[in-house]
Amino acid sequence: MTPPEPAESRATAPTTARSAQTATLAEIAREAGVSAPTVSKVLNGRADVAPATRSRVEGLLRAHGYRRRRAEASRSPLIDLVFHELESAWAMEVIRGVENVAREAGLSVVLSESAGRLTPGRTWADQVAARRPHGVILVLSGLDGSQRALLNSRSIPFVVMDPAGDPGTDVPSIGATNWQGGLAATRHLVELGHTRVGAISGPSQMMCSRARIDGYRAALETAGLPVDPELIAAGDFHHEAGYRRGLELLRRPDRPTAVFAGNDLQALGLYEAARELGLRIPEDLSVVGFDDLPVAPWVGPPLTTVRQPLTEMAEAAAKLVLDLGRAEATPAATRVELATSLVVRASTGAPSGA
Repeated sequence: MTPPEPAESRATAPTTARSAQTATLAEIAREAGVSAPTVSKVLNGRADVAPATRSRVEGLLRAHGYRRRRAEASRSPLIDLVFHELESAWAMEVIRGVENVAREAGLSVVLSESAGRLTPGRTWADQVAARRPHGVILVLSGLDGSQRALLNSRSIPFVVMDPAGDPGTDVPSIGATNWQGGLAATRHLVELGHTRVGAISGPSQMMCSRARIDGYRAALETAGLPVDPELIAAGDFHHEAGYRRGLELLRRPDRPTAVFAGNDLQALGLYEAARELGLRIPEDLSVVGFDDLPVAPWVGPPLTTVRQPLTEMAEAAAKLVLDLGRAEATPAATRVELATSLVVRASTGAPSGA
């Protein structure tokens, strides 16, 4: 009779589909050559573990597909809210929405910023693992594979709001109908009689920016108007870009009579450029923004813009991440898009001489 395989050999045998589901902390500890409390420290994000040991244990946790049972994953009364940049009225609308839901649930919100990067740094992921929040909401950001594995192993759910790129089929996300918004903004200008319509885009690596410009192109093509690449200026969703790119467009000898500014901040920068060049809005230049920030009705003239329901999007993201945390089994990935709508104010009109 073949003698039984030693326990140590069983622990180090190649991972099978069954062992990926049944591996215990003790088995992972034996395979890593450490104690079970050390594995527990890694799971809990404790700092008193050597980097090499932490890396080895994390790799085995991922290899075994280990996930803490939700019942054992004690959570702090927090939601982590991560921005790639935290510096505008846009961010305040998002914070307000998450706060609304967190307050009702008796939770607090932890804010962090990834300094313009579209993926937070590794130290951020370790800090989140140590905090053990109810969930994480990433705004215009995402996670790399190791960060996702780290949060999954701690049963910390996450949702991406307004994802910068394609978040993947297995990542829950909340967005808006950006393509439809760009289409509606440009169609409004065309229907007023404008045939030379410029645009100031957002960052090319952001999916929402590309979708808005695609909607702009579609509106022109549907109307039988040419899409002139010289009238599409590359912006970054900031006021300064609206001003500088606006000057470039408006100084052209064949300048546009209307501009879709991509977002409200760039529209306000475009207002400044128009004033500097002595152009009146809307008599000489029609302007459409995107977002409908609280300032939009109060600028002179009040800004025509596409309303993106930022507060509602943030509320939806917060509710979704809490629902994911309450689920005993991981639900199927969810992609939700909230509708945008055109808000017509006084910054648009028929072109002079029309």
